[in-house]
Amino acid sequence: MSLETKVIKSRLGLLGFAEELGNVSRACKYLGYSKDTFYRYKELFDEGGELALQDMNYRAPNVKNRIDRAIEEQFVAYANLTHGGVLGRVSNELKKRGVFVSSCGVRCVWLCHNLEMFQNA
Repeated sequence: MSLETKVIKSRLGLLGFAEELGNVSRACKYLGYSKDTFYRYKELFDEGGELALQDMNYRAPNVKNRIDRAIEEQFVAYANLTHGGVLGRVSNELKKRGVFVSSCGVRCVWLCHNLEMFQNA
């Protein structure tokens, strides 16, 4: 069962439980939802059925702190992991090549591209 299916089923469960009890307040309190959330789910369900209850993410991605795509590609090409996951060392080696990425930026790129990081001994 996918995550989306679980989300839809839990929201349908809230709506069904409230209908079964005949009391929205008790159903929300028992299941840990607010009444505002219940009525938002009910409105979505009434307008669009089950598919309207799927999880919708309204947040726009924050690209202000994103490393430039060209720099990221240079970094991934360089990341041969010979430095054993020492982030500061990789950052310094990249600075020698004219690519300025902080050690935190190096870690972020490694995590985004699933590159292997070794524990420092």
